[in-house]
Amino acid sequence: METMFNKISLFKENQDIRCSLDNTILEATLTNHINHTHACGGQGKCSTCRVSVMNGIEHCGVRNEIEQEMATILNFPTEIRLACQTKISGDITIRRMVSDKLDIDIISEQFSEDSNSAIGSQQKLTIVFTDIVNYTAFAEKFPPYDIVHVLNRYYRIMNRVIKNHKGLISDVAGDGILAVFGIDCVSENSVLEAIKAIDEMKERLKTFNTYLKSNFNTSFGIRAGIHHGNVIVGPFDTGEMKKTAVIGDNVNYASRIETANKEFGTEVLLSEEAYNSVKDFYPSYNTFKTQLKGKTGTYNLYELKNK
Repeated sequence: METMFNKISLFKENQDIRCSLDNTILEATLTNHINHTHACGGQGKCSTCRVSVMNGIEHCGVRNEIEQEMATILNFPTEIRLACQTKISGDITIRRMVSDKLDIDIISEQFSEDSNSAIGSQQKLTIVFTDIVNYTAFAEKFPPYDIVHVLNRYYRIMNRVIKNHKGLISDVAGDGILAVFGIDCVSENSVLEAIKAIDEMKERLKTFNTYLKSNFNTSFGIRAGIHHGNVIVGPFDTGEMKKTAVIGDNVNYASRIETANKEFGTEVLLSEEAYNSVKDFYPSYNTFKTQLKGKTGTYNLYELKNK
């Protein structure tokens, strides 16, 4: 049987493409080599592929549950549709949601690179937050030059450790490090790699503390929070600074887990999701039930015991 096609007119591109009855708008644009942003991989978990249907909204299928949930959260008007979820039964005209020249410049720069890394994608990663115990007392006592010098030395040492365990430092702020493990599935068990990295960070800290004791009569400790979950991984580009950013509620979750160490007097805590990935390696643990700032409900956090 002959395949039936409808026409999609792309307003900004001034181009017409064909779309079969079985394909979504996103599938049609990608098939026709249109660099259509879709950070979550077309799963309806973000809104980056959304389009404005300028003509032919009556030819767009009814929103499915996935699209309706996003439309409710973001309060979409009728003409705004998720391209990854919308199929059509007639000709339509759409405008991809690039609003001004700055957006166009950013998208153009992103599309000059590999689209998966440039635009961003959803990945299930291990997210780790660490901070330095005794940093505040050190920062209050010594001049800014010494503080910056010590932090740079600390970051350089710990960056090597994290990279050795297939991790990546996404961000630093003061004494805090945000690291992720498992980007592009380079590790069979990214939670296990993260734990090994933290163990090695603690070992390297012993030598670092010898340096601190000799030069500043102080020493540091490390606290860490580990979570495993979905995040958006993509470039953060201000024009002057570029870095790989991880975005999503699971990043905040990992941060809250790290902070919970202060409440329980622990050094390293894992979320339940993270612990489930390594429970065969660490059958012994302490567990803490707690609420986390900014999140609803009660959470089980795990402190691993030595094997």
